[in-house]
Amino acid sequence: MQLSKNRLLRLLALLFAFSLVAAACGGGDDDDDGAATEADAEEETVEDEEMADEEEMADEEEEIAGDEPEEEAGGLSQDVVEQASQEDDEMVDDEMDDMVEFDRSTIDGIWEEAEHNRAVIIEELTAKIESGEYGVGDDNILRGAAGFTIDLNECPGDWSNTEGITDDEIRIGQTGPQSGTLALYGNARLGWQTYLGHVNSVGGVAGRNVVMKSYDDAYVAAQTIEFVDELIENDNVFSIHTLGSPNTLAVYDTLNAECIPQPFVWTGHPAWGDPEIHPWTTGSILSYSTEAVLWGNWIKENLADELPVVVAGLIMDNDFGLAYELGFEEYAHNNPDVVSEFVPVRHDPAAPTITNEVTTISANNPDVFISMTAGNACLLAIQEVAASGLKDELSAAFTPSVCKAPASWISPAGDDGNGWLIVGGGVKDTTDPVLIENDAFIQFVRASLEANDLDPDIAMFGNGYMIGYPYVEALRIAAELPGGLTRTNFMLAVRSINIHHPIFLDGITFAMNGNADAFPIEGTDFSQYDSSSASWVVSLVIDVNGASGNCAWDKDNGGCR
Repeated sequence: MQLSKNRLLRLLALLFAFSLVAAACGGGDDDDDGAATEADAEEETVEDEEMADEEEMADEEEEIAGDEPEEEAGGLSQDVVEQASQEDDEMVDDEMDDMVEFDRSTIDGIWEEAEHNRAVIIEELTAKIESGEYGVGDDNILRGAAGFTIDLNECPGDWSNTEGITDDEIRIGQTGPQSGTLALYGNARLGWQTYLGHVNSVGGVAGRNVVMKSYDDAYVAAQTIEFVDELIENDNVFSIHTLGSPNTLAVYDTLNAECIPQPFVWTGHPAWGDPEIHPWTTGSILSYSTEAVLWGNWIKENLADELPVVVAGLIMDNDFGLAYELGFEEYAHNNPDVVSEFVPVRHDPAAPTITNEVTTISANNPDVFISMTAGNACLLAIQEVAASGLKDELSAAFTPSVCKAPASWISPAGDDGNGWLIVGGGVKDTTDPVLIENDAFIQFVRASLEANDLDPDIAMFGNGYMIGYPYVEALRIAAELPGGLTRTNFMLAVRSINIHHPIFLDGITFAMNGNADAFPIEGTDFSQYDSSSASWVVSLVIDVNGASGNCAWDKDNGGCR
């Protein structure tokens, strides 16, 4: 398969992004990034090739990058986004063809690429472990990429590095909504289990079947706490997965204190970008803080003749909605030339209607409407905005990345959904007719679902593969490291993952790098809904992996620190 121009765009943007965000909160510099920046400086000023003076180097970086932007902990800076979206679209086809290694148009090609990527990571981590640079040292401290550490001396006295692993099984735990207002998201669990069925049918992980113990928390944080305790104390699982921002926030302190892996949680809250205080927890999708900046960037680029504009946000009144609200509030504060006023209107997560909230929003005469909510509220927002007449007055309306599945959250609105926009996080819709026809991995997903009596036209089943794929890849990597599959090797693999995730659009990287890059996804599509085809039409894909500052979440003081 030919490599897309967006991958070249990403590579170019990364060079620019280094000089902008090297000092971001908690972010570190790896050797490769430093070398790239130095190479750029030498190319710009050949006469200073041997330059060593730090002040001169700073001046040179300013020539390349311009003024330093505001640091953006937990998300991307506006400057980085603008650079990525405005790069020259020209590319040399021959040069791109030279970079093609695997045929992503076939499922065999996708598996071959996955095997290759695993082998590269295994080789690099093994060398580091054998040299003593990575792994658990004599001081009982786990060390990994880019300064990543976990002090195992702080783990409980009865903690086991191989809990949940038997001769023939790897037990993982999961809790999420299978009932209640967000029950539809719980279908991802069934898709994930279907993928595990495939993995087990081809040998599992190091000859062991991966099995999942799952509980229904109904999106109630108190229930999540109860079930996580059950998974730890009675089910004795190797790792635990959670769904939802309030739910994950309710247990991530406990899981980190218990030294239990909690990777690839299904929520984009920026708090998962915290490898120092919460090293056992990572995210799996685009950060909501980044999404907020991308909304603002779209407004700046596409509504230039109307700026500044009034933006209204329909916000779910919980920790999930708060992350969106704080992210866009910060953007609005930093960009008064783009947003003259931000009007946040919160709604009860359990409320059956949002009519009153949309009426309040309409009274403020916004130019742009953004749903910062989830589940059925996304569909209700589309319907209510149309019914109130507000849609005809808006210059733009956005639905959130967590409501990307058309069949669930927008198609039922019919023509009222036409023209709505999304910063989609780069995730492929497994029900998209074009992808069904042309995408090998989507075809594999749908065939697997059908073989297990699951309806492939329910997109949430497909989202289970989004979570399960990197989970299995990290398990496979960990199993091949010195010492075999352990919780510590698993976290080394998770924090060093760098793969092509086939349920994300080409051009978007799924990668982390220890303490230097705690967010696996920092790219997205910009898309618009076409009701006639019941699908999203992609206008742009950007990726600036590695450019987000880490996030130590501080709810009481305004978010990321």
